[in-house]
Amino acid sequence: MPLPVLETSKHTIEIPSSKKKVEFRPFLVKEEKLLIQAQQSGDEKQILKMIKEIINVCSFNKIKADDLTMFDLEYIFLQLRAISVGETVEFNIKCEECGKSNVVTLDLTEAKIQWPETKVNNKIQLEEDIGIVLRSIRVKDIDSMKGDEITSAIIASIESIYDKDNVYLTDEADRDELVNFVDSLSHKHLEEIQNFIINQPKLEHTLKYTCTFCGHENEYKLSGLSDFFI
Repeated sequence: MPLPVLETSKHTIEIPSSKKKVEFRPFLVKEEKLLIQAQQSGDEKQILKMIKEIINVCSFNKIKADDLTMFDLEYIFLQLRAISVGETVEFNIKCEECGKSNVVTLDLTEAKIQWPETKVNNKIQLEEDIGIVLRSIRVKDIDSMKGDEITSAIIASIESIYDKDNVYLTDEADRDELVNFVDSLSHKHLEEIQNFIINQPKLEHTLKYTCTFCGHENEYKLSGLSDFFI
């Protein structure tokens, strides 16, 4: 006689950048074990690979993790962790006043994407007839980054280049040509692109707690998945 098959619950998670609501299931023990193995390896690429696989399979393959922005991926995985393992995580944090460790509990459902106060224009005019359109860095861009990190980040942030006659999608362009294009930018243009990159949405949360030893009021900022539990 075959063993009974367990049913998994379904939850709706909203993708921050698009506001699209997608149905997910919790990740299972078999997936959690693979994630733990990746974490224990200390290999960031292996961890990211496993997170992508979990998001893909838990969304019933309705989501392709490679196409997500990094802040989308971080937020979705944090919500998946909350519905799969538990909504709380405990941290041992040293008081900034007395230096003694405090156990502080975070409710993962309270962690949100922090949006920049001022929206940065994603269109930069380089010359009279030439400009670029910028985008948030995607997960697959992180995987493909190589060589000069600054150049790779700039290339990953450019969605298209246009002149008076055409629009050139960087996904279809030769990398060597893109490197030459980036190298030809002025310092002013570089600053504008870096300002766009810096002012992207981020997964952040500030833990506020009172030290149980000296009573000092502390604030501790968490930013990105590595700060939360990886």
